[in-house]
Amino acid sequence: MAKEQIFPDYIELDALNHMSEGCMVEHLGIQFTEIGDDYLIATMPVDHRTKQPMGLLHGGASVALAETMGSVGATLCIDLNKQHAVGLEINTNHIKSASSGIVSGKATPIHLGRGTHVWSIEMKNEENQLVAVSRITMAILDKK
Repeated sequence: MAKEQIFPDYIELDALNHMSEGCMVEHLGIQFTEIGDDYLIATMPVDHRTKQPMGLLHGGASVALAETMGSVGATLCIDLNKQHAVGLEINTNHIKSASSGIVSGKATPIHLGRGTHVWSIEMKNEENQLVAVSRITMAILDKK
């Protein structure tokens, strides 16, 4: 997809992070840190909330980060008075383990259609090494 501005100018990081209060996104410590013309970046700590019993980043936490980012990205691209975005399918490949620090996800659109969006999310550790890659398909539904 060509790099173009897909998000409205008025969207602010504080608003995205405020929207996450009181739900799993806040519980996992996910924070949106950057909004580009055609991408979102968010971080998640690798700590007691996001690790599995062996001390590694839980795969489900990585998927939760990816789903959060794809869902928010799609939501920012539609008219919320007329439509809403819901997850239809997600897949994740876990490439490298992480046991501490922060993972950062970068979500970019692959396809922005009338009825579906497809987003790619790459998650990297603090050394900029790829930890996981996800692709999420969002259904764009008309409100009734």
